[in-house]
Amino acid sequence: MNKKVYLQDLGHKDYKETWDYQELLFKQIIDVKIRNRREGLRLETPNYFLLVEHPHVYTLGKSGNLVNLLASEQELTKKGASFYKTNRGGDITYHGPGQIVGYPILDLDNFFTDIHKYLRFLEEVIILTLEEYGVKGERSDGETGVWLDVGTPFARKICAMGVRASRWVTMHGFALNVNADLGYFDMMIPCGIKDKAVTSLNIELGKQEVDMEEVKEKLLRHFNVLFESKLIKQKTPV
Repeated sequence: MNKKVYLQDLGHKDYKETWDYQELLFKQIIDVKIRNRREGLRLETPNYFLLVEHPHVYTLGKSGNLVNLLASEQELTKKGASFYKTNRGGDITYHGPGQIVGYPILDLDNFFTDIHKYLRFLEEVIILTLEEYGVKGERSDGETGVWLDVGTPFARKICAMGVRASRWVTMHGFALNVNADLGYFDMMIPCGIKDKAVTSLNIELGKQEVDMEEVKEKLLRHFNVLFESKLIKQKTPV
């Protein structure tokens, strides 16, 4: 099993360009697996972890409902936002500046073949990172992602998740609000859940801004421990 994970920090990058790049890496891994099976080979499958910050964009998952997007095409254009229907799970999500988006593209045959465990591990990475800031992240039954004050009238989501998996290869991932402009969440019903709010780490800490690089470092450290992986920084593509 190959536990090496190539880490690429893409910086600020368009959603569609990043999605296309994910698809490329995803296909490369699956192609190796197909060749191994057909030819009786044991070629090593690579793993990747992409970090990125997107311009304002709304994405709708396969099981999502378009009625949860509350803005017209003209209103999105006015706000400088784009919209895409995607092939991940989940409903509608917003990505934008001040948000750390993580896309692990892993061959789970290298780790464990359990999608539910995979999602719980991703949530745990976020929960442990928030804990370092004195913020108690929690799971909410039946609702993927990480929340604060679950079970109270003040429940609010700080990290959304939605993944796709085929032949035990994953793509898409999580979006953690660190310094996010929460006004953009008013243009949708986040994840299709009407009765809960959204928050950002800087707001929870009462700060104007939280160091994004510091948060990334903590996320990656917890990812390495939970997945027993070895992250290897890799030069990002142009």
